[in-house]
Amino acid sequence: MQVSELIALNTQVLGAAFLLSVIFGAITQRTHFCTMGAISDVVNMGDWTRMRQWGMAAGVGMVGFALLAYGGLIDPSKTLHAINRWLWLSAAVGGALFGFGMVLASGCGSKTLVRIGGGSLKSLVVMLVMGLTGFATMKGITAVLRVATVDHVTVEFSTIANLPYLAASALGVVPALMTLILGLLVGGALIVWALAGREFLRFDNLLAGLGVGGIIVAMWWVSGHLGFVAEHPETLDEVFLATNSGRAEAMSFVAPISYTLDWLMFFSDKAKVLTIGIVSVLGVIAGSALMALFTRSFRWEGFGSTEDLANHLVGAALMGVGGVTAMGCTIGQGLTGISTLAATSFVAVGAIVVGSLAGFKYQMWRLERLV
Repeated sequence: MQVSELIALNTQVLGAAFLLSVIFGAITQRTHFCTMGAISDVVNMGDWTRMRQWGMAAGVGMVGFALLAYGGLIDPSKTLHAINRWLWLSAAVGGALFGFGMVLASGCGSKTLVRIGGGSLKSLVVMLVMGLTGFATMKGITAVLRVATVDHVTVEFSTIANLPYLAASALGVVPALMTLILGLLVGGALIVWALAGREFLRFDNLLAGLGVGGIIVAMWWVSGHLGFVAEHPETLDEVFLATNSGRAEAMSFVAPISYTLDWLMFFSDKAKVLTIGIVSVLGVIAGSALMALFTRSFRWEGFGSTEDLANHLVGAALMGVGGVTAMGCTIGQGLTGISTLAATSFVAVGAIVVGSLAGFKYQMWRLERLV
């Protein structure tokens, strides 16, 4: 492959990622797909509809990833989530912080971007603070604390710390086959559970579940297959084009927001280049804005009070620190990571749910004090 061909391919990868992100933003704006909203609906109203949307999206992601892996279109051992360490404490602490924070900030990372597209200046502030604290937790002051504490507590395996590889190692089975089996079983069970809900078979619900899950799978293909170059023409090393990690990666919205701010601030630095994560952030905002304008739901929104501002600032900071510590958000771990059946992702998702439940209880306590 020539350098000119590599540049053209890099452009194709970025274009495909941006287009998929625009569709993601439009779908989530239209259907109100939201992890925090799903948990809130269950807790406050006993309504499982949006949780079933999330379950279907997760199931589609698992099945799709398994088929890509079994078909040789992506190598599970070369994804961002493929490490031999089970970072259970990082995932637990980071996930809990993120879950609590997203309640205070009125939504997770993806919801924040969608709300920006819908006209929320509150969410713009959340994005800026989350990006700043996220970057600090990757490379700054809170990164030192993270590395010195929770990241030290791990369980190391001889193989990748995800369910298919651990099961394959124990049973002496080919990992690709076990990835297919478990992906179809777990993912299929989630899809069946989602479809079993009363009144779930409506267009918006199916669009949310199938659409969001399908986009996660498509992003895996773009990053792990389309953007994979076995031999870089200059370094002769294999490379995954347009990724911040240098490995196959799909959607996530904490570290990518930090990278987006970094790219904007140091745009003239030739070392700062567009990546899948950056164009995903921009694409979700654009897609949400287009849908909001099309449906005439675009509304400017600001903070209602100083207390409202304070809650969102604290929530944004917790999401930035927690999201990086947990190595992903409700999308990065909740859908993308869990599609690979990574052990760390399951802990992170559980901790996010626990953290959000604590956040709801905190809000109720605050309201009761005012009565």
